[in-house]
Amino acid sequence: MEGGKPTLPLVYQAVQALYHDPDPAGKERASVWLGELQRSMYAWEISDQLLQLKQDVESCYFAAQTMKMKIQTSFYELPPETHTALRDSLLSHIQNLKDLSPIIVTQLALAIADLALQMASWKGCVQTLIEKYGNDVSSMPFLIEILTVLPEEVHSRSLRIGANRRTEIIEDLAYYSTTVVTLLVTCAEKSGHDEKMLIKVFRCLGSWFNLGVLDNNFMANNQLLMILFQVLQRDETSTNLHEAASDCVCSALYAIENVAVHMPLAMQLFQGVLSLETAYHMAVAREDLDKVLNYCRIFTELCETFLEMTVRTPGLGMGDLRILELLLICAGHPQYEVVEISFNFWYRLGEHLYKMNDPALHRVFKPYIQRLLHSLARHCHTYCFFPEDTDDFGEFRMRVSDLVKDVIFLVGSMECFSQLYSTLKEGNPPWEVTEAVLFIMASIAKSIDPENNPTLTEVLEQIVLLPETVHLAVRYTSIELVGEMSEVIDRNPCMLDPVLNFLMKGLREKPLASVAAKAIHNICSVCRDHMAQHFQGLLNIARLLDSFALSTDAAVGLLKGTALVLARLPLEKIAECLNDLCAVQVMALRKLLAQDSSSGKSSDPTVWLDRLAVIFRHTNPIVENGQTHPCQKVIQEIWPVLSETLNAHQNDNRIVERCCRCLRFAVRCVGKGSASLLQPLVTQMVSVYQVYPHSCFLYLGSILVDEYGMEEGCRQGLLDMLQALCMPTFQLLEQPNGLRNHPDTVDDLFRLVTRFVQRSPVTLVNSSIIVHIIQCAIASTTLDHRDANCSVMKFIRDLIHTGVTNDHEDDFEVRKRLIGQVMGQHGQQLVTQLINTCCFCLPPYTLPDVAEVLWEIMVFDRPTFCRWLETALKGLPKETAGGALTVTHKQLTDFHKQVTSAEECKQVCWAIREFTRLYR
Repeated sequence: MEGGKPTLPLVYQAVQALYHDPDPAGKERASVWLGELQRSMYAWEISDQLLQLKQDVESCYFAAQTMKMKIQTSFYELPPETHTALRDSLLSHIQNLKDLSPIIVTQLALAIADLALQMASWKGCVQTLIEKYGNDVSSMPFLIEILTVLPEEVHSRSLRIGANRRTEIIEDLAYYSTTVVTLLVTCAEKSGHDEKMLIKVFRCLGSWFNLGVLDNNFMANNQLLMILFQVLQRDETSTNLHEAASDCVCSALYAIENVAVHMPLAMQLFQGVLSLETAYHMAVAREDLDKVLNYCRIFTELCETFLEMTVRTPGLGMGDLRILELLLICAGHPQYEVVEISFNFWYRLGEHLYKMNDPALHRVFKPYIQRLLHSLARHCHTYCFFPEDTDDFGEFRMRVSDLVKDVIFLVGSMECFSQLYSTLKEGNPPWEVTEAVLFIMASIAKSIDPENNPTLTEVLEQIVLLPETVHLAVRYTSIELVGEMSEVIDRNPCMLDPVLNFLMKGLREKPLASVAAKAIHNICSVCRDHMAQHFQGLLNIARLLDSFALSTDAAVGLLKGTALVLARLPLEKIAECLNDLCAVQVMALRKLLAQDSSSGKSSDPTVWLDRLAVIFRHTNPIVENGQTHPCQKVIQEIWPVLSETLNAHQNDNRIVERCCRCLRFAVRCVGKGSASLLQPLVTQMVSVYQVYPHSCFLYLGSILVDEYGMEEGCRQGLLDMLQALCMPTFQLLEQPNGLRNHPDTVDDLFRLVTRFVQRSPVTLVNSSIIVHIIQCAIASTTLDHRDANCSVMKFIRDLIHTGVTNDHEDDFEVRKRLIGQVMGQHGQQLVTQLINTCCFCLPPYTLPDVAEVLWEIMVFDRPTFCRWLETALKGLPKETAGGALTVTHKQLTDFHKQVTSAEECKQVCWAIREFTRLYR
């Protein structure tokens, strides 16, 4: 901190401002200042003093939170000889502040737990704590809080204690686990009517279950398990206690997922959960939804845990199918939130049975799935229908639709569809039942074979005859069903006219317009050839698009469908029809530009740009070699208005992004036919980018390199473009935190240079800019951003690969020599950086990309790579700040050998994955 160590009164003043200043600007200033204090070395001493003085809740909470944060992220700042004093100080604080506020106790408990995990010299911390506080009733709440958070913090991402230390801790906690459970039993028995203490006991037990260190024989016969189920069976149990007990049982069930290894405990939990059925019915009778949801969570977790046994030995032992009955009882509850809890289990059951593909097994589970589908159809009844509503119930119906698609194979799509249809045909159900049945039919329509299927054709014929007097909800879902039956329409083109007439009626009514547009889009996508004769009708709709009450997505979808059909017209008609289709959008853009120049205001052109983009993207006619692309002339004519729009809005990132997207699809649409745009487009991109470095220009540049990079006459111009775009980019990324603040720029820059490597590697590697690009790439490998990191790694990998692959091109030897020079200059730095970023910066999902880069370096020059890797490994820290051993000499040499002797890339990936766990 600037100005040295702040005084305690100044810190108090800032804390008071943070919580009590009525002026938001004052709060913000206090927050920034206190954040700086927390990051400074002074935070340790000041936090300790604040906790000592115990002036008020706010200052103590700030101090406790700061202490926890410092121990989690900056423990390395303290010399090892201070660790014992810090521990004693924290234990003293938690004892002195135990009655001030529970949230302060939690923060201090976390600080103590995080210290214990990192401080290698604190042996047997659990035993120490229990011996010190276990016999003092007043200390029991904070002791149990520490024992609760300790197992939770073992796998905390904030603590990089490494696999060696983590294994040591888990073994230590497993050794003392029976001592902890015995303490919890004593607490539970002594708690009497102290509900808060019982909640703490259950939370703590759940935490130890989650870590997976409890001895299952010891737990199977433990008093605590009996107390848990007694609490859950009692009608008078309070909501909070019921939830804590339910969480604990769910944790126990999750912990025994490998049932065969935990058989004694598994049997006790199995019987215990089955005994809760009566309690569930009591909660339903009392309309206690919280308890009902808790029971359903427990039943679902039971089914998840015993899924393997249920599928392998249905009806036998712990494959007892009564557990499915419990879930189906829950599915019968009138509130849809209850059945929704079980969805993941039904997905997994369907997945298991699908993979096993055993008809006899399918027959066993079919009745259960039929009953589930029946319940789901009932839950989908809607009584206040608002189409396109994205409320919780709308989302629930979407999840039902997904689930039905996943399990329908067990019942048979056609059989289910026919049964649903017959309930509509034979009865006269109320509209809400009709609508729910149609909704389920729409979910499964696509999974039915449309070939020669009279039932499907009959359903379609009946739907298009629906009178306009039926309930709006029924019409809405009928239109959805028609959209899902596009394959049937494609096989029965005679249905196309009546279907389109039916959908046009919907399109003209505000509540039905968007769903009708979506259905037309689906039909255009599937029936492209049959729809060609209706193109004029589609064009008329497109011209009047804004006269219909369509959502943005629905309007764009309609244009997409129109473009897909347009691409199937004869080549000589495409140019004229494309011109007509684009005319509305181009006129709108011209009108906005004219308005803006006369009024001095700025209008938003994104609607029209997005519509042009979708037209260009999906107009992809088949053009033979030598033929002029039918869209070329239209795009050349549209370019001036796009260029003008881009200039007018060059300072607005969102609009520029949409312009670039539109141009990207225009270039992709006509390919090399856009050559006449290349010069003016590049000139404008470079000019605007110097003032407003929008990353989308880099992305658009990558598209141009992809299309023209192999054309000899274009390479130098594209290289000039790259160099002109790189200078402002490097300036932006070299700012403090530049890489972290501009991940999109990193992503798009390396997409651009990767395209260069793929299309014209010698041009790029021979240029003066390559050194700066490689330095930027090495710096960017530390960036924890999925897309940006992926682009950086792909660039480095592809660059080295050009010197590895002998693709019989004339320039291979040149490429190999140039890559050799690059690696000679940057290889050691690159390998060291990659090993360090794997260990300290990057999440595990990025490791396969890093492995590919290391593999390419090794394939290029294995002997030199072996030396580089050895040097990189020697530079890694061998101990943690808390004095624990991070990595042994043997682990280092084993890793080096695994990587350098690997015969395929995935072996390198496995080795890195295992090795980096030592630093996580």
